[in-house]
Amino acid sequence: MSNELTHFDTKGNAQMVDVTEKAVTQREAQASGIVTMAPETLSLIAEGGHKKGDVLAVARIAGIQGAKKCSDLIPLCHPLMLSSVKVDFTLDTANSAVHILARCKLAGQTGVEMEALTAVSVAALTIYDMCKAVDKGMIVSDIKLLTKSGGRSGNWVAGESSQ
Repeated sequence: MSNELTHFDTKGNAQMVDVTEKAVTQREAQASGIVTMAPETLSLIAEGGHKKGDVLAVARIAGIQGAKKCSDLIPLCHPLMLSSVKVDFTLDTANSAVHILARCKLAGQTGVEMEALTAVSVAALTIYDMCKAVDKGMIVSDIKLLTKSGGRSGNWVAGESSQ
């Protein structure tokens, strides 16, 4: 693991990392997050009974769009030509939660970790937005990178490395 922050030059000024000399490789990242809510809210989502429509379908599109707009939201992220963005949901009735999993892929010179994390974040916020009228106490939590592959630093899996 490198001990230097790459988004700063030698004088401490913020900079976009120069990836010109990096090889184009297949890169993929997965991230996850959780939205916890009242059991009645989860039931509305599961049964498609929400007045605003299919909450998870809208959140899926929002997550995909969020990944595509990552560089517009996070100042030093490179704009990327994503080849795949997938956002999936699992309803967890035991914990009254929606689990979100995002996967982003591309062939490029920089990784897609931020895009996967942004996809999860925007999907979670969309669930909150669509359901806040019935449950303002929802909690968005545990947004984290699960895996990344490709590039100079190789593969990384949460919990298996000191990176």
